[in-house]
Amino acid sequence: MALIGSNIASEVGLRLLLYPLGSNVVLRTACCSVGVALPVYSTFKAIESKNQDAQQRCLVYWAAFGSFSLIEVFTDKLISWVPMYYHVKFAFLVWLQLPPTNGAKQLYMNHLRPFLLKHQESLDRVLGLAYCEVIKLFSSYQKEIQSVKIMVGKITKSADKMLRSPPTASDRSSQRSSVDESATPSNAEPDQINS
Repeated sequence: MALIGSNIASEVGLRLLLYPLGSNVVLRTACCSVGVALPVYSTFKAIESKNQDAQQRCLVYWAAFGSFSLIEVFTDKLISWVPMYYHVKFAFLVWLQLPPTNGAKQLYMNHLRPFLLKHQESLDRVLGLAYCEVIKLFSSYQKEIQSVKIMVGKITKSADKMLRSPPTASDRSSQRSSVDESATPSNAEPDQINS
C-alpha cells in the first residue's frame, strides 16, 4: 500500500511540475528552494567546514545567481508571460548548481568575469558616488534615525519585559479593574456605580 501511495504522490508531483499552465506556484516554490534555500544551506556548510574549494564554489554560484536575478528583475514583465518560463528557470538553476555541469563556474568565467573586468573602473566610480550619497543622506537625517532607534529600543525592551515576566497579582488586579471600569456605562452617575 505504501508503494502505491508513493507512486501516486510522485505522479501528482511530476504532473504539477510539468503542467505549464497551473503550476506556476509550485514551480516558483521549487525555483526558490533550488535557487536560494539549498545554496544558503550549502554556503553555511562551506563556511563552517572552512573548505576553501567549497567556499569558492559558493561565491561563484552567488555571483552567477545574483547576476541572473538582476537581469530577471528588469525583464520580468517581458519574460513572465513566456510559456514554460518557470520550467526553464528551474532547469537553469539546477544547471548552475550541478557539480558535473559546473554551470555557475562556466557562466562566471565565460560571461560575468570578462564583463566585470572590462567595466571595473566605471563600476567602482559609480559605487563610490552612490556610497557618498548614501552617507550624505544618512547624516542629513541623523536626528530622525536616532529617534527611530530610541523608539525601537524602547518597544523592544517593553516587549521583551512583557514576554519574560509572568503577570503579577497587581497586574491581574489592575487588568480586572480596568475591565470593570470599561464595563460600566459612561452616562451612569458616580453614586449609582458605587451602589
